[in-house]
Amino acid sequence: MEWYELTALQLGEKIRAGEVSAVEAAQAALDRMAALQPDNNAFITTLADHALAEAEAVQKKLAAGEELGPLAGVPMALKDNICTRGVKTSCASKILGDFTPPYDATLTERLRAAGSVLLGKLNMDEFAMGSTSETSFYGPVKNPWDPGRVPGGSSGGAAAAVAAGECWYAVGSDTGGSIRQPSAYCGVTGMKPTYGAVSRYGLIAYASSLDQMGPIARTAADCAAVLDAVMGKDRRDGTSLDVSAGGLLAGLTGDVRGMKIGLPADCFGAGLDPEVRAAVLAAADVLKARGAVVEEFALPVMEYVVPTYYIIAAAEASSNLSRFDGVKYGWRAEGYEDLADLYNKTRTEGFGSEVKRRILLGTFVLSTGYYDAYYKKALQVKALIKRAYDEAFGTYDLLLTPVAPTTAPRLGESLSDPLKMYLSDIYTVPLNLAGLPGLSMPCGFDARGLPIGAQLIGPALGEARVLNAAHAFQQDTDYHTKRPEAKEEK
Repeated sequence: MEWYELTALQLGEKIRAGEVSAVEAAQAALDRMAALQPDNNAFITTLADHALAEAEAVQKKLAAGEELGPLAGVPMALKDNICTRGVKTSCASKILGDFTPPYDATLTERLRAAGSVLLGKLNMDEFAMGSTSETSFYGPVKNPWDPGRVPGGSSGGAAAAVAAGECWYAVGSDTGGSIRQPSAYCGVTGMKPTYGAVSRYGLIAYASSLDQMGPIARTAADCAAVLDAVMGKDRRDGTSLDVSAGGLLAGLTGDVRGMKIGLPADCFGAGLDPEVRAAVLAAADVLKARGAVVEEFALPVMEYVVPTYYIIAAAEASSNLSRFDGVKYGWRAEGYEDLADLYNKTRTEGFGSEVKRRILLGTFVLSTGYYDAYYKKALQVKALIKRAYDEAFGTYDLLLTPVAPTTAPRLGESLSDPLKMYLSDIYTVPLNLAGLPGLSMPCGFDARGLPIGAQLIGPALGEARVLNAAHAFQQDTDYHTKRPEAKEEK
C-alpha cells in the first residue's frame, strides 16, 4: 500500500511508531502534489520549505520522547480563505493579490499546536462564492475522478486534494454546503460542525452568521481527530461556543442500536437523480441493519431554504466585502482620478462576476424600501426553518438526506446557469441557516463511476452522534476507501 492510501490516523500512527518519519511523509506529499497539480489545480500556494521545516520540528519532538496527538506530523492543507501568518491568503481573488496576513487564524494556531504539517493553501471559488470551484482567479479546480467535471465548491481544492492523495486531510469553510458538497462530488468525508463550535477568528468572512470551518478527510474518524484539535471557545470570537475540546475520536463506538434516524420525504422528491436517491436509501439500510430505526417524515420548510439562504448570504457578503477597496491591502487599480474612482475601478477590476452578482443582490435587499420586504422576511423564515429542525430532533436522533441532487456536473455547465447552481445547494443550506452539524460521507457511485454522498445531520452540538453514525456506516462499507485513478497509474 502506498502512503497516500493511508488515512490520516493510520499515517499518524506509523509516524509515532517510527515506521516512517514526518519528513519522509511531507516529502512524499510534496512529490505527489508536483505530479498532480498541473492536472487538478487544487493548490494556489505550495509551501515546500515550510512543510519540511514543520515536519522536522515534529520529528525532533518525537525523538525527544514528547507525547504528541494522533495527527502529529501528518501533512495537511488549508483553504485559501483561512489566515496563515506570513503566507499568501488570497481567497482565490485578484483583489487580495499577494496579501500575507500578519497573524494566524485560531484554527491554524490550534492545528500547529497539534503538530500539523502545512503543505500549502488550497484553491476555491472566489471568496467562497460558488458551488463548483470554477470562479477562482487562479483557474478552475478539476475533479480527480473525471477532469472534465467540477469537484464541487467552494472548498473544491480541499476535496480534490484529499481525494487525489495530495494531503491526508484538509480544512475548508462551509457557508451553505461548501465542505459537504465537494466532499460528496469527490468521494471523501467532510464535516461542518455546529455554528460556533470552531472559532471563526482568521477566517475571511463571506456571510458571518453562516460561515463555519471544518475538516475534509478520508474517514469520519479522521474528521473527529481534526475537530478534537480545533473545537472550543476563543476569546477573539464572540460567537464561539464554550464546548469541550477532545473526546470525539475516543467516542467512536460504531454502536447505533436504537438510534432513530429520520428521512425527510421533501428531500427525496422531484429533482433528485434516481441513482443518488437509491444510494442514499441504501445507506439508510446499512444503518438499519446495525440496529438503527429509520423512518420517513415530512419537512415542508425545504421549499423556502434556497431563497432564504441566498438573500441572507448575499446581504452579509455585501457588507463584509465592502472592506476590499484597494486602500489598506491587496490589489489596487491604476489611473484613478479620486477616492471614489479608486474604489470603483479597484472593485470592478478586482472582483469576479459571481462575487459582483452577490454583492449587487445583497446591496439591493438591504436598500431602503426593500429591507423589510426581503432581508427582514428572510430572517423571519430562517427562524421558522430552525424551529422546524428543532421539532424534527424532538423525534429523531439524526436525519439522513442526499448531499446534492446529482453527481458532479461538467465544467462550465453550472456557470452558464447560476440559478441552477444555486438550487443545487437545497439539501445543504438548511444546516447553515439553523446552525446544525452535518457530515457528507461516500455512499456509492453512479453509472459513470462518479461518487455519491449521503448527509447525516445532527442537533446543535451533536457532533459526536453524527460522527459515530458515519463511523458505523464506514465499518460496514468500503466507499470511503475507493480512490480515483492516479495520474502515474494511467
